[in-house]
Amino acid sequence: MQQDTSQESWPVFKRLLGYVRDRKLGLVGGIIGMLGYAAVDTTFVYSIKPLIDQGINGNDKTVLTWMPFFVLGIVALRGVATFLSNFCMAWVGNHVVLKLQQEVFNHLMAMPMSFFDRQNTGALLSKVTYDASQVSSAASSTLVSIVREGATVIGLLGLMFWHSWQLSIIFLVVGPVVGVLISFISRRFRTISRQIQKAMGNITTSTEQMLKGHKEVLMFGGQEVESKRFFRVSNHMRQQNMKMVAANAIGTPVVQTVASIALAVFLYVATIDGVRETLTAGTFTVMITSMMMLLKPLKSLTDINNQFQKGITACQSLFGLLDSAPEQDTGTRTLDRARGEIEFRNVTFTYPTKQTPALHNVSFKVEAGKSVALVGRSGSGKSTIASLLTRFYDIDEGEILLDGVNIREYRLSELRKQFALVSQQVHLFNDTVASNIAYAAEDRYDREQIRHAAIVAHADEFVSKMSDGYDTLVGENGASLSGGQRQRIAIARAMLRDAPVLLLDEATSALDTESERHIQAAIDELCKARTSLVIAHRLSTIEKADEILVIDEGRIVERGDHGTLMAQGGTYAQLRAIQFGHPDHAPVSDPA
Repeated sequence: MQQDTSQESWPVFKRLLGYVRDRKLGLVGGIIGMLGYAAVDTTFVYSIKPLIDQGINGNDKTVLTWMPFFVLGIVALRGVATFLSNFCMAWVGNHVVLKLQQEVFNHLMAMPMSFFDRQNTGALLSKVTYDASQVSSAASSTLVSIVREGATVIGLLGLMFWHSWQLSIIFLVVGPVVGVLISFISRRFRTISRQIQKAMGNITTSTEQMLKGHKEVLMFGGQEVESKRFFRVSNHMRQQNMKMVAANAIGTPVVQTVASIALAVFLYVATIDGVRETLTAGTFTVMITSMMMLLKPLKSLTDINNQFQKGITACQSLFGLLDSAPEQDTGTRTLDRARGEIEFRNVTFTYPTKQTPALHNVSFKVEAGKSVALVGRSGSGKSTIASLLTRFYDIDEGEILLDGVNIREYRLSELRKQFALVSQQVHLFNDTVASNIAYAAEDRYDREQIRHAAIVAHADEFVSKMSDGYDTLVGENGASLSGGQRQRIAIARAMLRDAPVLLLDEATSALDTESERHIQAAIDELCKARTSLVIAHRLSTIEKADEILVIDEGRIVERGDHGTLMAQGGTYAQLRAIQFGHPDHAPVSDPA
């Protein structure tokens, strides 16, 4: 997914404000606090003129009497305004991040499989974690500083123009220079921020690879390799952060220097006789104090620009993801329960990341209630057929029909509930055994139904021995279970769904011989009233299939039942002879 790096800050910030506006109460409270803060500071500076001109030089004791109480009141109001702005905007910012993270998470779930084929998992995780935290800063503390310090600058400039517009006009010359400098620095910040995001994704990826492959790292002594790999990505992150620090460290003094030049010019002009005669001591002090106080908000605005640009860049990244097209669901048909008739008509399909088609003009039909086995060498296209049936991918040419209807015409949710899938790569969630068996359907099945499915799948025999039985947590991806145990829980999950079509992709690959025998008996029983598509590596498990399709390089090269294919002495017979340890008896003819 390419990100639009030319996207400017304002459209992105405007879109972010749409999320902020959803929290109107907190936003109003924050704005009142921010504007109150600026008003209090401006009022305090304004009070200097009557204090000097009337209280000290004019000997007005009333001003001197009330001034201590005025100062205490001003400080108290400033504290209230600071708390109100910080607390309210933090509340708004956290809700914005919550909503954004939820939208990104839900959008990722709606993306097609082809999207994840092209994406790096670590980079996607970085979006949900690192990018979202940067947005939090932009939507809360950064926004507070921008509005509060910006309002303070406007208030102080207004006060200066009120007292002496002739001297204040100096800032009309300096202002655009400061604006150009901040704009230049902002572009630099955005560029570096994008590099930091990429570097953070690389760190997440490197860490994820090490954690997932920890067994291989230990087994093959890869600690040094992984350490060097992590050092490279981590050091790149450090370099990008230092570039950000350098840009920030240069930007702040440059802006302050320009502002100081304006102050110097102001002091020089104030010494001119014609100008000096128009200034009282109080007015001059107000002007000087205002200009000195302007340096702090200008510095804060430059400093906070760093965080703001990080937030805007993070928003660009998240909005770019949210704008990417989700899985297309144009079907309108509903389907309660399919009969289970499947047909492929001249299907050709190429994976988005590949150049060579995975399937070439494939056609076959499976009658309802029949079982068809797909066999062939690794990478021949067997598993692709199962992925196309459930529309994890859409075909390039041809048609796939379920009960005589093109599967594109069904709603995706309606289509997928017709299939029960058990794949070679079993995924279990960090939840209880019962929750994994009844995943996303716990409200539809009681404990007895769950246990019955486990018994049929020969999972109850080990689950019942666990410390908490079916309430035992299995750990991340079933870390506490063996491969065979995970496979049996996955089979129990498929059995519980009672779908009309079974897709068994190497479903018994991780089982020992005894478990395989039990599971195969259960699968045979389950297949009696259902259509089943069995992708098998162990050819002994599919001898009873109604039809066997031999796939080679994306084409069906042989078809028939076990006896017919063995009599032909072609590819199927060769594969079987090799698997059963009799390669010398394999036919040498080329059936293709």
